[in-house]
Amino acid sequence: METTRGSNFWWLVLLQGIAAVIIGVLLLTQPGATLFTVVLFLGVYWLISGLFELISVFLDANNRGWKILAGVIGILAGLVVVRNPLWSGFAVGVTLVWLVGLAGIIIGVVDIFRAFTGDGWGIGLIGLVSVILGVILIGNPLATIRVVVYVAAIWAIVGGIAAIIGAFRLRSASRAAMGRTQVA
Repeated sequence: METTRGSNFWWLVLLQGIAAVIIGVLLLTQPGATLFTVVLFLGVYWLISGLFELISVFLDANNRGWKILAGVIGILAGLVVVRNPLWSGFAVGVTLVWLVGLAGIIIGVVDIFRAFTGDGWGIGLIGLVSVILGVILIGNPLATIRVVVYVAAIWAIVGGIAAIIGAFRLRSASRAAMGRTQVA
């Protein structure tokens, strides 16, 4: 019976998949406008989420300090993004590229160190490539942002298609489970 209850919401997965495919296609065909819209929606989400987090302090006193902190940060981040969506899209993109670049450098250095401590030269070469890619990311974040937008678009399309396929599998499972329930 548990399968049927969870499978009854297959259409939500389908809607998520369709939305992801649409966003992916829009990111490929209209990257600037789509990114602007996505960042604006993100800002509104953070703002509303922050408000709900502060309201939850009055409903449940557990972790009050963390809820207040999360609420204030959410509201502030939401206001900054909503008031400056163009600047925020740029800042979020550059920050993401810098974080990924820094992570690549750190992972690469660790892998190179591992190579010298006996894990083999293969891991050292992978570490060197990771360091080089990390430096490229940090050194040229604007060019990288363009690439990241297209990678995100392709990722959204592939993930959306996978979600659509998964939704129809859930629907089939739901129908099969209902058939078994009616027979019994």
